[in-house]
Amino acid sequence: MLSSYRQIFAAPGSLAFSSTGFIARLPISMAGIGIVTMLSQLRGSYGVAGAVSATLALAAAALGPAVSWLVDRQGQRRVALPAAALTVLASAGLLLCAHFNAPSWTLFLFAIGMGVMPSAGAMVRARWAHLYRDEPAKLHTAYSFEAVVDEVCFIVGPILAIGLATNAFPEAGALAAVIALAVGIVLFTAQRRTEPPVHPAAAHGGRSAILNGGLVVLVLTFIATGAIFGSVEIVTVAFADAQGHKGLSSVVLAVWALGSGLAGVVYGALKPKGTLATRFFTGVLMMALSMVPILFVASSVHGLGGLVAAGAALLLAGVAISPTLISAMALVERLVPAAQLTEGMSWTTTGLALGVAFGSSTGGWVVDASGAAAGYWVPLVAGVFGVLVALVGLRRLRAGVAATEAAEELGQPVDLER
Repeated sequence: MLSSYRQIFAAPGSLAFSSTGFIARLPISMAGIGIVTMLSQLRGSYGVAGAVSATLALAAAALGPAVSWLVDRQGQRRVALPAAALTVLASAGLLLCAHFNAPSWTLFLFAIGMGVMPSAGAMVRARWAHLYRDEPAKLHTAYSFEAVVDEVCFIVGPILAIGLATNAFPEAGALAAVIALAVGIVLFTAQRRTEPPVHPAAAHGGRSAILNGGLVVLVLTFIATGAIFGSVEIVTVAFADAQGHKGLSSVVLAVWALGSGLAGVVYGALKPKGTLATRFFTGVLMMALSMVPILFVASSVHGLGGLVAAGAALLLAGVAISPTLISAMALVERLVPAAQLTEGMSWTTTGLALGVAFGSSTGGWVVDASGAAAGYWVPLVAGVFGVLVALVGLRRLRAGVAATEAAEELGQPVDLER
């Protein structure tokens, strides 16, 4: 198993860009939950906390693809550094407004400004694709490794954000996310020799990657996936709070990510059978089904035992996450041309961000209205929606991959509008 992973790091500079990309990705798992924990302590409302976190996700959804569009045309270093600087300034404004109890509208304003955060995950995967585009087995392993890195981020990030916010001071978690972003992007963009080449707009007619029908299916499904992520995060924090152990919510969420990370390690070393589209649909189906046990646990088990049972349920639920995301990233690589790969992957992140926005805000409202246990209905409903979208779009995904492969064999450009 380990030999598969050793092979992908044989390329010079691969370990450096992947490891620094890990640091740059930490804010993805820390910013939202850090804001929720901070504002729930300072403002006393999960509704407000979830709404601000959702605003950040919506802003990232709206601005993220534009930043990635520029990355494909101007280069990672040239775009990521100023985008990260703007994000740091907006984050500082949000923290100051929260600390000094400024009007709530200021929190939303600065959350919007944080939406220009560069997509480190998409940039890292673009580097892997540049290295191993002609070696599918290595690219599968590389994407699997990055999915595991994502899950490690979601293990370490919430623990840091919630732990710092509850044990140091409320703003500490969100502040740590800002520091990680600044350090990570500086170190990542310093890896110049592995940066993919710049693709001029003429390479694809200046059209957006979202015109690709298969990519639309992925984005819609990722909205449902993001809703699962966003709602589970805020509902789990509220559930742990209701059991009198709010600080342990980070551990429960880390266990969820651990299940996904372990599944990703195994999946990356395998040679999975079946088409990419079928594997993706199977993963989406399993994610939806995995939300049933946590709903039952939250409704029937209470106290510290309830948290232990919730952690066990989420550990099993996490097994479906990494294989699904790995298949999705591989589908993006097959559906869009290399000249738009960063943008294409950013669109999936946009789908996740939109879903997180809906899931976190809806989860917060349900918790405030009906209690933490009822909040777990939100990820279950989101999962069912994702299954329906993936099922309807399955034929389009298969056709899109087949058309790309046919075009490559003939040396023709990929048709974005299929």
